[in-house]
Amino acid sequence: MQPLPPPQIAADELRPGRHWYATAAAIAVVLLVTGVAIGVYRFNNVIDAVDTGHEFANGDTVTLRLEPEHEKAIWIKERGPSSDQRCGITGPGDPGLTQPGIDVYLTRNETWNPLHTIRVPRAGDYKITCTSQEPSRYAIGGPGGLVSLGGWLILAALLPMLGLGIGATIALVTALRRRGHRKRLLAERHGLGGGHPAHLGPGFGAGRL
Repeated sequence: MQPLPPPQIAADELRPGRHWYATAAAIAVVLLVTGVAIGVYRFNNVIDAVDTGHEFANGDTVTLRLEPEHEKAIWIKERGPSSDQRCGITGPGDPGLTQPGIDVYLTRNETWNPLHTIRVPRAGDYKITCTSQEPSRYAIGGPGGLVSLGGWLILAALLPMLGLGIGATIALVTALRRRGHRKRLLAERHGLGGGHPAHLGPGFGAGRL
């Protein structure tokens, strides 16, 4: 007598469902794409962070069209911020200048540091004038430079790693639980432990004389 074939377990019977593999892949892809997008966006922003083509000197007044949702900063060339530097802003509402964080912007032969962050209440034309005890050159740019970029790049690198880790964990747990569920179903349908009854030879168990 040939042993009976093991019972078949359809993949759709196993739990958790296979859709969890798709969920794991989706999480990994979303975080990967988000990380890459953040890195590219921030890198492109920092390339032209400071408008070095439109410098102005002590006592010069520049007029800018500013909007609250597009933050700008005043940068100073070849010198770190000090107490003898003064900038003022006038325009609609109550605009102001705040202290920036530590940052730097580099060109081939120049170093720029943020001097003030510009805050405006509404869109409009604003006038900015800067002075200092020594000759200085200024320019308008974005609020972040290379230091800010470094922080964003760390985040951009961590997101894909996090996505891959979460996706791999979900996929592994799903696979292990489906494997355990398959074993339980086999045990239920083919005897305790999922084993097959032994094929007994003729005369086995006959009483001895």
